[in-house]
Amino acid sequence: MEKFTILNGLVAPMDRANVDTDAIIPKQFLKSIQRSGFGPNLFDEWRYLDHGEPGVDNSKRPLNPDFILNQPRYQDASILLTRKNFGCGSSREHAPWALEQYGFRALIAPSFADIFYNNCFKNGLLPIVLPEQSIDHLFSEVKAFPGFRLIIDLDKQLVATSDASVQYPFEVDAFRKYCLFNGLDDIDLTLRQADKIRAFEERHLIAHPWLVNTI
Repeated sequence: MEKFTILNGLVAPMDRANVDTDAIIPKQFLKSIQRSGFGPNLFDEWRYLDHGEPGVDNSKRPLNPDFILNQPRYQDASILLTRKNFGCGSSREHAPWALEQYGFRALIAPSFADIFYNNCFKNGLLPIVLPEQSIDHLFSEVKAFPGFRLIIDLDKQLVATSDASVQYPFEVDAFRKYCLFNGLDDIDLTLRQADKIRAFEERHLIAHPWLVNTI
């Protein structure tokens, strides 16, 4: 998992509340058993004018010019600004996969659905909760100024404008912060105990030798 330390990123505004995971990555794309390739189908039903299916060449599909991520000023955005209860609905882990593979590293909203919020940290995304008043101000700023960027410092737990004239502190669980800051997902954390795991297996087989043939 890629480390998250300091992000200086372009902000894209999605002024919608209760964006569910089926909107983030529609159900037909859950057929894939791979953990890659979901970025082109992020917000598929809003992003394209036709119906998307796995395996289709997305470069040849008609884009919806009114959708926010298709507007030139928001190309290459790495921070998504949105409204309350983002990521509600089913608990599919494909949703943070699609967001991360599109290029987003951080999400800012007044609130997130619990399971989605947890899945973000496990997949290299930083979900930041800020008060409604702060979110309203950020929406005004990003819409008023093309190329609006924010600097997110995970260590200091701070969101700031490029000139540092406005700063927003945020809370994050210490363990989640440690994992994201060091680029550690669940597999990485387990592998750090590999020597202890091997030692346990050796002791266990010595104490229960009949398991060798069973295994």
